[in-house]
Amino acid sequence: MDFVSKYQGVVGRVFRNENSSSNEDSYVERLLDRISNGVLAEDRRNAMAELQAVVAESQAAQLAFGAMGFPVLLSVLKEERDDVEMVRGALETLVSALSPIEYAKVSKNEVQPTLMNSDLLSREVDNISLLLSLLSEEDFYVRYYTLQLLTALLTNTPNRLQEAILTIPRGITRLMDMLMDREVIRNEALLLLTYLTREAEEIQKIVVFEGAFEKIFSIIKEEGGSEGGVVVQDCLELLNNLLRNNSSNQVLLRETVGFESIISVLKLRGSTYKFTQQKTINLLSVLDTINLLLHGGKQTDPGQDTNGLANKTVLVQKKVLDHLLMLGVESQWAPVAVRCMALQCIGDLVVNHPKNRDTLASKVLGEDPHVEPALNSILRIILRTSSMQEFIAADYVFKSYCEKNPEGQTMLASTLIPQPQSVFNTPLEEDVHMSFGSMLLHGLILSESDGDLETCCRAASILSHILKDNIQCKERVLKIELEAPTPSLGGPEPLLHRMVKYLALASSMSKDGKASVSRAIYVQPIILKLLVVWLFDCPSAVQSFLDSRPHLTYLLELISNENATVSVRGLAAVLLGMCVICNKAIDSGKNAFSIVDAISQKVGFTSYLLRFDEMQKSLLFTSAKPALARKPLTRSTAASMSEINDVDENENTDQKNEDHPMLAMLLDSQFVFFLKGLEEKIREQIVEIYSHPKSQVVVVPADLEQNSGEDDKEYIKRLKRFVEKQCLEIQVFSLWLILCSLCPNLIGSTPFYTCQKNIVHFLNIYCIFFLFP
Repeated sequence: MDFVSKYQGVVGRVFRNENSSSNEDSYVERLLDRISNGVLAEDRRNAMAELQAVVAESQAAQLAFGAMGFPVLLSVLKEERDDVEMVRGALETLVSALSPIEYAKVSKNEVQPTLMNSDLLSREVDNISLLLSLLSEEDFYVRYYTLQLLTALLTNTPNRLQEAILTIPRGITRLMDMLMDREVIRNEALLLLTYLTREAEEIQKIVVFEGAFEKIFSIIKEEGGSEGGVVVQDCLELLNNLLRNNSSNQVLLRETVGFESIISVLKLRGSTYKFTQQKTINLLSVLDTINLLLHGGKQTDPGQDTNGLANKTVLVQKKVLDHLLMLGVESQWAPVAVRCMALQCIGDLVVNHPKNRDTLASKVLGEDPHVEPALNSILRIILRTSSMQEFIAADYVFKSYCEKNPEGQTMLASTLIPQPQSVFNTPLEEDVHMSFGSMLLHGLILSESDGDLETCCRAASILSHILKDNIQCKERVLKIELEAPTPSLGGPEPLLHRMVKYLALASSMSKDGKASVSRAIYVQPIILKLLVVWLFDCPSAVQSFLDSRPHLTYLLELISNENATVSVRGLAAVLLGMCVICNKAIDSGKNAFSIVDAISQKVGFTSYLLRFDEMQKSLLFTSAKPALARKPLTRSTAASMSEINDVDENENTDQKNEDHPMLAMLLDSQFVFFLKGLEEKIREQIVEIYSHPKSQVVVVPADLEQNSGEDDKEYIKRLKRFVEKQCLEIQVFSLWLILCSLCPNLIGSTPFYTCQKNIVHFLNIYCIFFLFP
């Protein structure tokens, strides 16, 4: 027992007595002696009761017990099975020795008695086997305390206990049998199994083989489904543990028990309008179950997830979409957390599944005469909701619907028909009979009347999904022209130009303090994302953008604006890059050569290319995650997840704080990957353009014109200085190109900033020693 010897040494140091002769230590030792060597049964039972009481209240006693108590109590459990009272007392004492004392404060550097005791008890597989054998005893309290003891061990030493139970014959079978026991025993066994099956695939398979699915659904039905208590929550947590990343268990559930029992939990019973916290948690748990089925099991290649696709097909066949639409769209009295989770499930249900997309597009909601397509209802939520999380979840539905769905994108774009200005002045509350496109255009230009770009940026996000990777939709929407708010402001203007106007308006509102700090962070990036998606691979959109000269000027200013956020400057640089790589114009002033030259003159290549590097180093880029990634719902997290609180717009006054949920939605991993690919193309194209003769670039600087009141002598001197400056820049840029061609890491895995910094350092030295002797 070397471990016990070391443990006794620890006890001695904790008690600050090398002989371990503190009051607690001596008291525990005397009680153990009475239990082990006592003659009178009553005295031994009293000693056991006293030991349990002191261990439950004193950390010092817990330590002392761990040093010497386990052999004594394990002996009782092995040899005195007939004395039920002694066995009960021994089990209850062991539970106390492994359970933290609530009011006791232990620093991180101090010994944790419960962890030490759990480690000592679980070291021997025979100890776990002994505890499992006690589950066969007839006494209720013996089985009850045994389950509590195993749960405590799982909490403190999960891996060791999982390994031990796997090696014990019929170990899991005995635990599964407890689900058919009396209610209190069943509930403890349920809690134990939820701990046991976390991240333990082999145990999960055995539990399912022992009939876990049937037993779980039987208990859920008996407890009242979503209206039930915490037992339903525990059942669903266990079910989710069995299905998470486990394809074989998902297939077994689909082909044996079926999904009907899961879907039945979604049905709202009793008072439809009443949602207690427990009911909310139960609904979130079953929505989490559906979410796990939609994502299938572990797959190295997401495109080969046949199990996930099969789950989606069967779930829609079982009418799960109707229940999700009821919870997420029609039940506006439901808690926000439930609505958001239901909308996320709708998005996961239709992504990359053509048949399910068509089913969603054909769904109609409401009752006559207020029937409308489900997609229209979801769009209305996006434009109206006061909850940012609900907008993000509803936006995810359209992102999923439009993903690799050109037919669906075209269908939505075909409804984008301009309406008279009087229609756009109608409040959103009166848009029940509007088509999808009219409602979207209404949201895009609603800011004309109230000066708030919140609704505009939400509608812009939806439009970006409709246009993504669909040249036909881009060309179609490019032809849309909007009437001016008042005739005196001129004729119709393209929708693209209106979006650029709102981009500039958002910037000015941020400067003037008219927009809230929170909104100022994400309005510009969302509009910039729309413009990037629109101009990508669409030369006609690039041409339309450049038709208005102020657009280019504003974009150059935005890139140079140090007060703008990193994401705004970076996305503006990407948008300007679109005007280079997707520019097919021949006319001077609008072609790619002119854009590159404007970058050189107004921003400088160093500053321009650094915008990409800044954006990629930002927290948003480095921590980008898949859209709406979620953590597992457990007992410890359920209460907090059931109550979604929106970001307080006045909580943070730092406009450069970009840790915002809306930006996280905008820069998900998919869009970040897209931007990284664009950056490489932009760099390559700029270098290629400047490898052509300089004569192809037509630039007429204002410095060549003679100023009014300037005599000829001063004018000639100024022209001479200008020519000298141009010669210097040509020499420096020529060196820059040479060094770039020699630097293999300019467009490679090594960060561009490191390579570029060395180039600039060399050029500075060159200028000092050679150009300015």
